[in-house]
Amino acid sequence: MPENTASPENTASPENTADREAGAARRTLRLGVAGPVGTGKSSLIATLCRELSGGLSMAVVTNDIYTDEDARFLRSAGVLAEERIRAVETGACPHTAIRDDITANLDAVEDMEEEFAPVDLVLVESGGDNLTATFSPALIDAQIFCLDVAGGGDVARKGGPGIGGADLLIVNKSDLAPHVGVDVEQMVADAEKARDGRPVLALSRTDAASVARLCSWVREVLAAHRSGAHTPQDPGPMAPHSHGPEDAGHGHGHGH
Repeated sequence: MPENTASPENTASPENTADREAGAARRTLRLGVAGPVGTGKSSLIATLCRELSGGLSMAVVTNDIYTDEDARFLRSAGVLAEERIRAVETGACPHTAIRDDITANLDAVEDMEEEFAPVDLVLVESGGDNLTATFSPALIDAQIFCLDVAGGGDVARKGGPGIGGADLLIVNKSDLAPHVGVDVEQMVADAEKARDGRPVLALSRTDAASVARLCSWVREVLAAHRSGAHTPQDPGPMAPHSHGPEDAGHGHGHGH
């Protein structure tokens, strides 16, 4: 039998090149979904679960301040096995748990990645927040920011870290535009200008073509993530802001 002259780094071991490549191919993509209250984040996640769970192993983490309502909505919709949908009750401003102290979300994500391994895609839904809420790149690999036409056609051009820097901007509920007096094409054009060419998608869950484009984007990001071609980006911290007249003079200054 010929003598084995392979060098130690080329022998079969957990650290060899083939094993590292196989590990990269199985690595979970963590995808965040943020945006203001009522823009359709939970509905968007339900749509992705329905469309993609047949071919991908998926899990979801939802965020609410004091309830698990979004998780209960997704479970009742039957889009995934109930145990693959978990809720984080932030107990504070939603952006705190996705950017400033990500411990609870990170624990939930890692627990499901371990329990259901291998997991292809974990969706992390932020609680509804304002236009500047963004995820920490230590928590997610890519992020979607969700607007909707009912919020007004001028919202997209207002900019901010969420609108300007997320990997994908969704203009949601596009089928409602005629009923709220919004020009979707103009809203998308304004968003593209605010985003310097980053992708913008007008989406309606009732429009199969737009849903297909969303799913294609997710698959492309997953493929890039597995190959090492995708690098998580930080859209930037939130600007100091107040929560309304009762909060006058109070600006959050702790990093968001």
